[in-house]
Amino acid sequence: MLTTIKELLANQYEAALCTLNQCIEHCPDAIWNAPVARHPFCQVAFHTLFFADYYLGKHEEAFRDEAYHRENAELFGDYEQLQTREPTSLYERQAIKAYLNYCRTRAVAVLDAETSTFLEVPCNFPRKSFTRAELHVYNIRHVQHHAAQLILRLRLDSQVDIPWVGSAWREF
Repeated sequence: MLTTIKELLANQYEAALCTLNQCIEHCPDAIWNAPVARHPFCQVAFHTLFFADYYLGKHEEAFRDEAYHRENAELFGDYEQLQTREPTSLYERQAIKAYLNYCRTRAVAVLDAETSTFLEVPCNFPRKSFTRAELHVYNIRHVQHHAAQLILRLRLDSQVDIPWVGSAWREF
């Protein structure tokens, strides 16, 4: 059963991240920094990846020490996403695409290492009172929630249609 659960989670992470990737790829330059609700498109894309990455970790304290974060310190700046203020940073498309590819690879590696025991224990994140297994589902839903926001903006502003991705499917 563990293998089945890990496989379905990996497939759904990939589907959600693939959907987000399509949004990033098909966003016209003219609306890359335009608002999606209160925040620019690029900030929504970064926020989505930032928290996908964050919740793939074991706990908050180790997050900033990840090698990808140290190697890309300029991307993360002062970690404004973890602060109680509105974010102000804008992001280049190439940096977002690289971060998305990192998150895809990380999701596969993290899920591969999960054990039955670890999936059943409470997750180690503030304000989250569920298991590590449920945290993965929560994380996938968060990615899909923001991808849906971006899809709507793309349709309304640019008549760009992003197709449904139901399971693991790589387009690159």
